[in-house]
Order: sequence, then structure tokens, then C-alpha cells
Amino acid sequence: QVQLVESGGGLEQPGGSLRLSCAALGNIGSVNIMRWYRQSPGKQREVVARITRGGITRYADSVKGRFTISRDNAKNTIYLQMNSLKPEDTAVYYCNADLLVRGGSSWDEYWGQGTQVTVSS
Repeated sequence: QVQLVESGGGLEQPGGSLRLSCAALGNIGSVNIMRWYRQSPGKQREVVARITRGGITRYADSVKGRFTISRDNAKNTIYLQMNSLKPEDTAVYYCNADLLVRGGSSWDEYWGQGTQVTVSS
């Protein structure tokens, strides 16, 4: 059994910063690409950042230059440093990962439970 556990969400003022974390726990064999998604009420879920195991990153235009995704492969953990927050960043943020369970032979996509980020003055 494996799961993704997110933390670090909360309420922040415009211009402030938050740092999200996501740890893959359980019987992990390997973790490949990991992503951060977000979804606001009534809107489609969108990917905001992704990172490969080798550290190649990609960002949505709306967050480029403000957010930084990173990972610690030894801990199977990724982070999302969010700076210069805007009200439009308000959403539930979800961690996503392509995982291979220990001893497994197929890659599966896993999702975290989500963590709320609210940016408001």
C-alpha cells in the first residue's frame, strides 16, 4: 500500500509565501515524475508544476518565476515553494506521482488528498 501525503497549505496574504510538501509513503519501489496540480471551485484541475527524477522542471505560465518545485529522491518527497502569492493562486493543491510499487512491474498514477491554499487580504 502506498499513499501521497501533502502538508503546508493555509491562509496567506497576497505577496506572501507558502511551502507545500508531499511525501510518497509505503511500499515504494520507485517514483518517477511528480506533479503539483490545483483546482478552484467550479474550475478544471490544472497542473502547475512538474519535476522528473533527474530534476527537470516545467511550470504553468501563471506561476513561472514565482513557484519552485524541488524533490528529495532519498525521501520520495517533493516541495512547492510558492512566493509572491496572488489571490488567483487560491485553490486546493494536489500532489501527483507516477509510482512503481516495490516488486511491481507496472507504473501507476497516485494522488494526494489535497491541501487548501487561500490567498486573501
